[in-house]
Amino acid sequence: MPTPKIAVIFYSTYGTNHAVAKVAAEAAEAAGAEVRLRRVKETAPREVVEAQDAWKAQHETMQDIPEATPDDMEWADGYFFSAPTRYGVVCSQMRAFIDTLGGLWQEGKLANKGFTATTSSNTSHGGQEMTLLSLYISAMHWGAILVPPGYADPIKFEDNGNPYGFSKKAGELDGTDEKSISYQARRLVEMTGKIIA
Repeated sequence: MPTPKIAVIFYSTYGTNHAVAKVAAEAAEAAGAEVRLRRVKETAPREVVEAQDAWKAQHETMQDIPEATPDDMEWADGYFFSAPTRYGVVCSQMRAFIDTLGGLWQEGKLANKGFTATTSSNTSHGGQEMTLLSLYISAMHWGAILVPPGYADPIKFEDNGNPYGFSKKAGELDGTDEKSISYQARRLVEMTGKIIA
């Protein structure tokens, strides 16, 4: 069976989605995938980022991770997206990246690839499900194959129970969070492997 190639694409303001992406990348590699961990380019003005110490520190922490490009999307067989919820939808940085993919979409180069997503927000009900559904709508436009976690593993009854994808209130990950993220990444690898077989 061919080795699935998984692109873990994330944007993180204060670190939650960066942590999610690292756990997902490690779990996907452990499940046998070839993985590219990529961060989405910062689009907020430099003075805005540098005016907030936590945002500035997180931005500096991620500088060793390459920025996501359309080439990473073409390379991959499956996608694991992680980004914050802002005002009930995905953050503008992730949206801006998605908006660069029109050329690949027109050529059919995003079709028939596995897709799953995760998110965080400042409150438990800040639009997490709306964010995940909106990301899945974009993936449907591409012709991607959705791979949400559903309730296909008991971990979804231990975490916050979101069947659309892992989501949480922003902050540190705990052991249950990491198990849930790892399950979602392994499921993506497994289903993507079936797609490319």
